[in-house]
Amino acid sequence: MKFYWTIFCALCVPAVGFGDNLPTLYEHYTDGGISSGLETVGVEFKLNGKDITLYGGAIHYFRVHPKYWRDRLRKARAAGLNFVETYIPWNLHEPEEGMFDFGDGNRDMSIFLNVRQFIQLAQEEDLLVIIRPGPYICSEWEFGGLPSWLLASPDIKVRTSDPKFTSRVKSYFDQLIPLLSDLQFILGGSIIAIQVENEYGNFGEQNTPKDKKYLEFVKQSYIENGLIGLFVTCDTPAFVGDTGSLPEVLQTATFNKNPEKQLEALKKLQPDRPLMVMEYWSGWYDHWLDDSHQTGLTLKEFEDNLEVILNYNSSVNIYMLHGGTSFGFMNGADPLSSSPFYQFDATSYDYDAPISEAGDYNEKYAILEKTVAKYNPVKTRLPDKPEESKKFAYPSVNMTEFLNFEDILAKIDANNKVKSSDVMSMELLNINQGSGQSYGYINYQTKINLTKNSSLTIKGHVRDTVMLLLDGVQRTKIITGPSDLTGFGYWVSSDTEFHFDEADAGSHTLDLLVENWGRCNYGYPENFLQQKGLWEGPVSIDSVDVKDWDITAIELKSDWIKRLNGWRSVENSSLETGPFLLKGELEISDEPGDTWINMSQWGKGVVFINGFNIGRYLYLGPPVSLFIPAPILQKGTNKIIVFEQYHPASAVSFSDKPIFVKQ
Repeated sequence: MKFYWTIFCALCVPAVGFGDNLPTLYEHYTDGGISSGLETVGVEFKLNGKDITLYGGAIHYFRVHPKYWRDRLRKARAAGLNFVETYIPWNLHEPEEGMFDFGDGNRDMSIFLNVRQFIQLAQEEDLLVIIRPGPYICSEWEFGGLPSWLLASPDIKVRTSDPKFTSRVKSYFDQLIPLLSDLQFILGGSIIAIQVENEYGNFGEQNTPKDKKYLEFVKQSYIENGLIGLFVTCDTPAFVGDTGSLPEVLQTATFNKNPEKQLEALKKLQPDRPLMVMEYWSGWYDHWLDDSHQTGLTLKEFEDNLEVILNYNSSVNIYMLHGGTSFGFMNGADPLSSSPFYQFDATSYDYDAPISEAGDYNEKYAILEKTVAKYNPVKTRLPDKPEESKKFAYPSVNMTEFLNFEDILAKIDANNKVKSSDVMSMELLNINQGSGQSYGYINYQTKINLTKNSSLTIKGHVRDTVMLLLDGVQRTKIITGPSDLTGFGYWVSSDTEFHFDEADAGSHTLDLLVENWGRCNYGYPENFLQQKGLWEGPVSIDSVDVKDWDITAIELKSDWIKRLNGWRSVENSSLETGPFLLKGELEISDEPGDTWINMSQWGKGVVFINGFNIGRYLYLGPPVSLFIPAPILQKGTNKIIVFEQYHPASAVSFSDKPIFVKQ
């Protein structure tokens, strides 16, 4: 069937910055009408019958404020790239089972979720699009993009053909894919390729049989919902071969070093098909408690590897071109084979990418621009590079009001409180229309009686950290470094004990405040058993199981933060150990600009700007600042609220650049 191009050039040409007579990318590839999409013909790609080498970069719409989408996309095109790639996170688009949000909801992240608009903007900026809908995306994103409510289903096996999993995937795809199918290039849109799952060959032991029925299910779900473009998979072919792919589906590679090894393996697997690197890792990302801030590749390594890739006549996707920010509680975690067994990802996803977290150009951008211009034989019109945004170091803000932990618990809505004989995971709480608790903190409270030598034991592991409060006073050790992780309060050791003082004998209120620090985004099947809270076993005092718990989901959602009242004045108050909520106000007289909030003098917690959760902080870093994009701020009064677990400072300060304690 032949599809003819309707006049849409006004949509696909950037509004400014084209100063020569070259055709736009879309003019070049749609001249005379559209009869075919992206195809593999021998070892070459063709788009609408014309030769094309794909030069692209990853930008995740859900990590970039939507008011900056066009800016970041234009910067991609200005570098000479001809496509942009994005993952699509299931856990944001179906935050509660059966409740879908594609930008029209009223949830914390709803404004980030109009994926259709992002893809349309890419076309307006003269970029083609590759989408990676998952359902699993990795991406250093919470649970690899899977929704946590899946974990309430007993014995569910995610990323397999288990009907308990695939039935839910189908329900999601039936909502998502029809929103995007008409945006395919062959129908006059921008989508040229679709990835089937993600790095599936790395799911489990290397070179072991994979669940191909599941991969086929994902592909067929795409087709049944109208996707007709080129289908691809991605893996590290030198290590896993074709175990994560399907017949007739193009295999692509992922790596950051030794490109020859991976590309030669890909050539051996597909001698008669074009090469493509779906992820050339341009940098790397920070974990909390890392020895230093991560950058991944030196400039020379970045350039040399890129030269090798393009000398192989391979297409390439720079991962990341622009990393952005894992706002809120959306950071993931990586499993380790030895202690401490997990590394939790920091809020910033700057990635040392060619375009920084704040949208600035760096030396990798210049290298990319120069190298693509050198190798791309198809010359099309490019826009001028947009200017970088202004950055501001606003005046420090004193924190003038607070709520203590008792106040916080009292203000949690009744429908977020559950009574239970035993402790349970947050996913099993009967809240959020039966979808449980996904993110934030969960508190377990009960009455206890202690003797002079009492001790408390948490059976199994804590998921992920626990603070013990006795009559509202925090008693656990504040973390000072990685060596503390093997003690009470952290996920590393099982059956850990807390010993009370002799003076504690008597009746008390006990609170165990547990934080979900981020579910694994990568690993073997066992790493995806990611229930959070206290659930591996009972809590006991002096070997007697504690019963009758009041369990409270402290989700810290935006609408709740905005409704808080009854604040206390910090004047003449002793705020030695948290948890606390503290509030201050930043006055901005002109149009707001991008900034970073400096939390190096605080302990550990979360920051809200005008009710929006900009992410977690930890004084041990490496990053000790959080990026605040200007659209989150407003002219006039801006409310800053901090949830501090340990030791609050009296003020917050701001910076015009990111701050690291270990560079």
